[in-house]
Amino acid sequence: MDNQYVVGWGTLALINAGLAQGKNRTGLNWFLLSLLLGPLATLILLFVEKRER
Repeated sequence: MDNQYVVGWGTLALINAGLAQGKNRTGLNWFLLSLLLGPLATLILLFVEKRER
């Protein structure tokens, strides 16, 4: 596997974790989910609503 591909996938997972925390969701769960699903997890996360605390 190309190293640039791995770095990009990991960066996307970190971005998703930050986006999830901004929506009051668990960043670690979304980070791990993003490692598996990649851009699909980003798309899902964009459409979920923000949780109230």
